[in-house]
This record gives sequence, C-alpha cells and structure tokens, in this order.
Amino acid sequence: MKTALLAVLIAETLVYAIVWFAHLHRTRKAVPGATAAAGDLKLAPQVGVGFFANFLDTLGVGSFAITSSIYKLLSFVPDDLIPGTMNVGHALPTVAEALIFILVIAVDFKTLVAMIAAAVLGAWFGAGMVSGWSKHRIQIGLGLALLAAAMLMLGSQLNLYPVGGEALGLTGVKFWIAVGANFMFGAFMQLGVGLYAPCMILVYLLGMTPRAAFPIMMGSCAFLMPVGSYQFVRAKRYDRIAALGLTLGGIPAVLIAAYVVKSLPLGAVRWLVVCVVLYTSVMLLRSASQKALQPAPAPKTASE
Repeated sequence: MKTALLAVLIAETLVYAIVWFAHLHRTRKAVPGATAAAGDLKLAPQVGVGFFANFLDTLGVGSFAITSSIYKLLSFVPDDLIPGTMNVGHALPTVAEALIFILVIAVDFKTLVAMIAAAVLGAWFGAGMVSGWSKHRIQIGLGLALLAAAMLMLGSQLNLYPVGGEALGLTGVKFWIAVGANFMFGAFMQLGVGLYAPCMILVYLLGMTPRAAFPIMMGSCAFLMPVGSYQFVRAKRYDRIAALGLTLGGIPAVLIAAYVVKSLPLGAVRWLVVCVVLYTSVMLLRSASQKALQPAPAPKTASE
C-alpha cells in the first residue's frame, strides 16, 4: 500500500512539474528585455535561501516561517507574492522529503492517507481564496499566521505540550479530530503558515509517537503543495525566479540533511527562528496598518 501511495505521489509530482516548467518557459519569453545574466544574478541568492530553509525543514524545523522571514527582511519578494512563491518553490523538495520519510518510518496507513487527503482538500480551497487576495489582506493574513506559528514554536521550546505517546495510528474521535485539523492546516498553508509545527503538536496531543509526525506532515505537504501551487501558477501570483531558486537549492539540501547530517542540536536554531518570525510578523502587520492609514486618492475631476 505504501508503494501505491508513493506511486500516486510521483505521478502527481510529474504532472505538476510539467505544468510548472511549461509556465516558466512561457513567462520567460514573455518578459521583455530579460537576459540570462540578470536572471542568474537574481537566482543565486534564492538558491541559497532554498538550501538553508529546506535543510532545516528536513530536520523538522519547517521552511515556511524561515523563508517568509528572509523574504520580508531582505525584500527579496513582494509581500503579496510570498505565499505563492513558497508553495510553488518548496513543493518539489518537500516531495523528496516525503518519499524518504514515508519509506523509512512506520505509521498506520489509514491515518496517514486520511490526513493527507484532508490536507489536500484544505489546500485546494485555501489556495483558491488566497490567490485572489489583495496585497493588504495578504500582509494582514500572513502577519497573523506567522504570529500564530511563532507562538506554537515558542510553546514547543518551553515544553508546554505533551511529548507524545506510542501509538502509530488513530481511531474513533481522535481520528476525526486529526482529519479535521489537517484540513485546516492545509488551507492555512496557502496563506504562508507552515503545516509542520501545528501538525507535529497535534500528533503529540493525540498520543501518537513523535516519529509518526514526520511521514504524516511531510506526506501531507508533498501531496497538497502541487495541488495548491497550481492555483498560484494559474493566477501568476508568485515570483518565478525565487520559486525556481527554492527548488534548485532545496532538493540537494533535503538529500544532505536526510542521508548525511540526519540530526543537529537545533535548540538554539529554533529560538532564533522564533525571534525572527515574531519580528517579521510585526513588520508585516505594521506595513498593513500604514497602508490602511494612508488617505484615499482624491477623485479626478471631469477636466482631468
């Protein structure tokens, strides 16, 4: 059954990759005056962001909070394009993570598939809404989402949540709670808040072994991100060069983290991420409030 699940993931990923690369080819030709040298200059730092974020992502830190913070602090990507860029660019590296962790870590198949399906449905509905939002609304939504993510990470650092149990799967009420929660997590991902932290905490609270969180959260993201990303690609609500950089840097980072490094003392890194994410959240909300306070432009007269 795992083989069938991974075959479906590979097929979905191939379709997504063909659609995305075809879109990249079309939009590359559509940009007037674009040169290979200019593209390379912009691509290089994005590859670095992709490597750094996906390296930590494979170790369980998460990539969305890190990426959105870097984009905001360094002005790499406009605020309104951040959610789409992260979903599109991190999709293929996350598929690589899922293929590895679903194969090597045991988890109840019914629980895994149900939570993945719920996340995919949430992503489809969430991306459809977010891809049509204005820049001001995305700044507010992403700022609040990052604030919530920082609070979840802070609670984890302070050991406010249970450490989990020994179960490999869920039944009864716990099963349906997990399915409903993962639907919401999939929808929130399209706004730019990562699924890893809330999904991991959910697994702990429901009494599953902490190791089971990895195939569940990585499998959920791997299946939902191509689905949600299609909406952003179709609406052209992402930065194509930045997304390509995330992919090119992210895939080798996943392989290195999974097979070479495997684990690191991440306590200090997580504290740094909490601080940076909190700061980024405040900056996004501040930008949104400043825009809201700006006076509306005066209406044009008939003569004008």
